[in-house]
Amino acid sequence: MAITTEYVQSMATQLAQYQIQGRLSKAERNETNYNAQLKALTSLDSALKTFKSAASGLKSAGSSMLINSAKFSQEGYATATVGASAASGNYDFFVKNLASKSQIALEGLQDSDMGAGSLTLSQNGSSFSIDLSSVTSMSELAAAINDSADNTGITASLVRSNGQVNLVLSSEKTGADQAISLSATGNSALETALINSRELSEAKDAEVYLGGEGGIKLTSATNTFDSIIDGVSLTFTKAHATGETPLSIEIGQDQNATKEKAQSFVSAFNTLMTTFDTLTASGGESSSRGVLAGDSSVRAIESMLNNLIRTSFGGSSLVDFGIAADRYGKLTIDSARFEKAVAANPEGFDKLFSDKGNLLETLDKNLNLYTSSAGGVLTKRKDNLNTQLRRLDNEYDTIQKQYDSYYNRYLRQYTSLMQTMSSMEQTSGMFG
Repeated sequence: MAITTEYVQSMATQLAQYQIQGRLSKAERNETNYNAQLKALTSLDSALKTFKSAASGLKSAGSSMLINSAKFSQEGYATATVGASAASGNYDFFVKNLASKSQIALEGLQDSDMGAGSLTLSQNGSSFSIDLSSVTSMSELAAAINDSADNTGITASLVRSNGQVNLVLSSEKTGADQAISLSATGNSALETALINSRELSEAKDAEVYLGGEGGIKLTSATNTFDSIIDGVSLTFTKAHATGETPLSIEIGQDQNATKEKAQSFVSAFNTLMTTFDTLTASGGESSSRGVLAGDSSVRAIESMLNNLIRTSFGGSSLVDFGIAADRYGKLTIDSARFEKAVAANPEGFDKLFSDKGNLLETLDKNLNLYTSSAGGVLTKRKDNLNTQLRRLDNEYDTIQKQYDSYYNRYLRQYTSLMQTMSSMEQTSGMFG
């Protein structure tokens, strides 16, 4: 058989490939394994952080697992913020008047009236003055009031009507103590405008009567009465006319909302368990084995979670409120048992989730050991896998160099053989 250049190159390639095949196959298997583990650990880390975030949202500042609500006998009169500590009960409120701002209009002033004197504005025991000597227009006066560093909370605006410009002064806040008073010196036009000023709105406190018209008088500088009842804040939005039926408010547990919040925890937990199921599946004839099946770190996380959902905190556990794991490790809520238990022990239910050192806080602390970007177990493992992958890059470089060395050696050998055989054929031809 004639040995051609193509044959020499093909043989050198095959023999060099044979020499490095074992090492290359091992590197490729390792790369596939490392990437599969890295992908699986990243998926688990993301699932744990998602669950951790959902749990943290349930225990965020001001949040409570126990949801109370307010029911109103009339719409449009008030809104309510009801906390977990609110006691159930019925209350009547008669809204005599809402809180209002102070608003005064100065009419008849013109740009030509500016340039002399001063205007003093007072409110809630404080005052500030505007020097008019450098003010040349009504617009400049409004701007000087609004921009004054000593402004006590008064906004100036210009309202134009039938060719007349009116300076309107408004308090920024509601309440009787926000009433605006004005005085002027050195400017007769302004002094006359003050005498003829028109009060568009009187500064008033909100005035509400608990128990109905003629009941206990309650006042507030705003329309919001914080903690008017323990755990309840009300914002009134409409006043009653004399003799009207007062607003009745019923404070009580909102079982549906409370259950929905508990369900959000259950759903988040079950979503996490589904991720565990996928990544740790033992495999079989019809399903593949999970990448993290039998992994000790993963088993430790799952065991920790399963133990916590069965642990008693403050004398109560999830199972006491009808929340238990089924044979697949997923949580379910027994609605009837849940509603009965929460109604009987609402504070216990709330404390189970929300108290310091209880379920949600313990979950957050324990999960942090695995998910923390600073030394968490999963973070370390992912970092180690990335290190192994970088080492494989170096291994591939070494294998490539070995391949090149083998290839060049076999190429030289077969080229020499080709040359020798060519020489022999030429010599043989001389004796033909």
